[in-house]
Amino acid sequence: MSYLEWAECQLAEIELLTSMFPTLEELEFIDQLALAELRDYVEVSASADSPPPSRPQFLIKHKLDTEHTGRADVILSCAYPSEYPSVMPEITVRCAGLSRAQQTQLHADLNAYLMENCQGEVCVLSAVDWVKDNLQVFINKSSSATPAPKRESASPRPQEVFSRLWIYSHHIYNKTKRKNILEWSKELGLSGFSMPGKPGIVCVEGLQSACEEFWSRVKVLTWKKIMIRHREDIPLDHQDEDRGTVQSIDSLRKFTGFEEAMFDPHGNRGNHMDLGLLYQFLNEKGCCDVFQIYFGIEGR
Repeated sequence: MSYLEWAECQLAEIELLTSMFPTLEELEFIDQLALAELRDYVEVSASADSPPPSRPQFLIKHKLDTEHTGRADVILSCAYPSEYPSVMPEITVRCAGLSRAQQTQLHADLNAYLMENCQGEVCVLSAVDWVKDNLQVFINKSSSATPAPKRESASPRPQEVFSRLWIYSHHIYNKTKRKNILEWSKELGLSGFSMPGKPGIVCVEGLQSACEEFWSRVKVLTWKKIMIRHREDIPLDHQDEDRGTVQSIDSLRKFTGFEEAMFDPHGNRGNHMDLGLLYQFLNEKGCCDVFQIYFGIEGR
């Protein structure tokens, strides 16, 4: 298939979804310009050799009745790769009634179902139906988990940990993924940076639970390759030997806020960064040692 044929399939599915979910409370497009550009591409494009300039991203919202939690708000976040439906769409399901582990398992099962039954076909509606049919099972598992028995004496407070994750991806080009990385890091109170291009690098730091939540969301997106290359975990009751005080989260941070960092993009597609400038950036933040962990050579 050509890019034009893929775009025609995408537009046809969007029009079907719009007719089935006519209100903003049911279907919300994140970027109306991307939808308009897709429509213009299909209607007036003279060439099928290049993809549309941007890709639609939208949210499908449902309120489902469940046995244990009553009405559950469920959101499917969907984004089309340029070659969809020849490749799978990026679908993330969010539901407050699920634990992080259950949500991760739901994504894995949903992706397996779509790969087996919808390969090469538009499949967002199939994903919606599958979630409707199977969400109750995951909520039941969460609700039926046996609580830990209470001890007679008060349990010690769980130790909080500060974490820093160094994530490596084969590449980060997709605008939706880049936007998600920025939004999720802000939502979870994480600092750090992301470097798009090839390779792609993401560093997040903050409470361990927030870092793990960030990683659980990122890793279920569609990637050629993504991994945690290195991690640092520091108990928050760790004593600072120089100052003789317990270290706080802010004192452990090496970054202020979270940003997307570009280092002199070059190459035919502008997707390669100057790794020397990256090393200088890491050196200024006091974490240049990670450069060798990423690339196997000492930076300079």
